[in-house]
Amino acid sequence: MRVVAYTGHEEIATVYIVELSKGRMVECVEATQPPLTRDEKWVLLISTLYGCPIGCQMCDAGGDYQGKLSADEILAQIDFLVTCRFGSRRVPSRQFKIQLARMGEPALNIAVLDVLEALPSRYDAPGLMPSLSTIAPAGCEAFFERLLEIKQYLYPNGAFQFQFSVHSTDPAQRDRLMPAKKWDFAQMAAYGERFVQPGDRKVTLNFALTAGLCVDERVLEQYFSPEKFLIKITPLNPTYRANEHGYRSAFDPCEHAGVLPIIERLRYVGYEVILAIGELEENRIGSNCGQYLRRHLTAKQALGDGYHYPLLQGS
Repeated sequence: MRVVAYTGHEEIATVYIVELSKGRMVECVEATQPPLTRDEKWVLLISTLYGCPIGCQMCDAGGDYQGKLSADEILAQIDFLVTCRFGSRRVPSRQFKIQLARMGEPALNIAVLDVLEALPSRYDAPGLMPSLSTIAPAGCEAFFERLLEIKQYLYPNGAFQFQFSVHSTDPAQRDRLMPAKKWDFAQMAAYGERFVQPGDRKVTLNFALTAGLCVDERVLEQYFSPEKFLIKITPLNPTYRANEHGYRSAFDPCEHAGVLPIIERLRYVGYEVILAIGELEENRIGSNCGQYLRRHLTAKQALGDGYHYPLLQGS
């Protein structure tokens, strides 16, 4: 694996463009979550596909799909980021979160499951917590069944974070935003009910709040039990594809007043709600979800509120 280029801020996030086999390139990220220190929480974002065939309308990493990464290629990204910080592969972070979410829908690559099986013995990391976010593509049932088994015997008692990307409670809006055949709410709910065992984390239903898209608590409570599911709300991150499709965040991340009524409605019907707003500097670095440096490098116009950091050449 060769580092082609990188950018970022030592105490917030660093994005690496790396070349793997046959000259194909992916991105991986290491990040902190200020004000938490790296000893308290350390986050890696790892690519699982070369590009992505889904083509979500707010994600710069979609398109130009060139196939699946092998388990070795996924692990190579993690090895690189770990050994840059901790040469002995002993990761002392209280929470060591590995998000399989930089580039690619992870459920489309069965090698992701081999990686999840390998991680606990590969690193001395008591705080290890893998995180998998998915739109739940149709036809991936075998992937999700094996994932359930792996979680139960390797990552019990809250050591695994599982998230469905929802973004709207209106099926037509979801299909437009994430243009692929995927599980409906009934299927997602049935799987989540099986996934969450005593001591586990709740399954997250993620909404990147976008102006004009629906978040109807009455729809959610028809399917998703507050005992097994929680709601995470984030602003829509600035991306080229979001701009191209006319999407904008439903609220200003610096001013939360616009999102409070939605949170109040969701909490009223019993949901735990997390308002997740990270460092705005991550938008400028290009390390947030949906952002992708290589898309930025080919853009003809700059993105006003994202991708501002200079790209440095690797060795």
